Amino acid sequence: MTVSSDLVATWRQPRAALRRHLARGVSEPFAFTLLFVFLILAFVGQWPIAAREAYFASEPSAAPRILALALAVLATIPLWYGLAALSRIVAAVFGGKGTFYAARIALFWALATVGPLMLLQGLVAAMVGPGPGLVAVRTLVGVSFLWLWLTMLHEAERG
Repeated sequence: MTVSSDLVATWRQPRAALRRHLARGVSEPFAFTLLFVFLILAFVGQWPIAAREAYFASEPSAAPRILALALAVLATIPLWYGLAALSRIVAAVFGGKGTFYAARIALFWALATVGPLMLLQGLVAAMVGPGPGLVAVRTLVGVSFLWLWLTMLHEAERG
C-alpha cells in the first residue's frame, strides 16, 4: 500500500493500519522513517509562518527563521522516543501487553497521519493569522492526533 493510501486508510481504520505496520516485523529504520515523515511535514508546514513573521519584521529573508525551525524540529526527536517509552510504561502499569516497539509505531504513525493537517495548520496560521480559524484548526489537529494515538496505542497494548 502506498503511503498516501495508507494515510487515508488509517483515518477509517486506525487499528487495522497499526496491525499492518506491526505485521512487517520489528524494524527500527521503518519506525524512524515514520517519525521522519512527520518531522518533514511539520517543518514544511512552518515555512509559511516563518515567511509571514519575516515579512512583518521587515527582514530581507525568512531563511534564518527556517533554519532555526529545522534545528528545533530535529531537537524534538528524543522527545518523541521518550514519549513513546513513557506511554509503554504507563500502559504496562495498567496491564498492557505490548512492546516498546509497538508503542513507538503507534505514536510515530499517529504523528505521520496528522502530518497533512500540520500543513493545513501552517497555511491557516500564515494566511489568516491568529484568531478563531487558527484555534479551530489547532484544536482539530490536537484532537485528531490524540484520538489516533490512543486508539493505536490501545491496539498495540492488546499484545
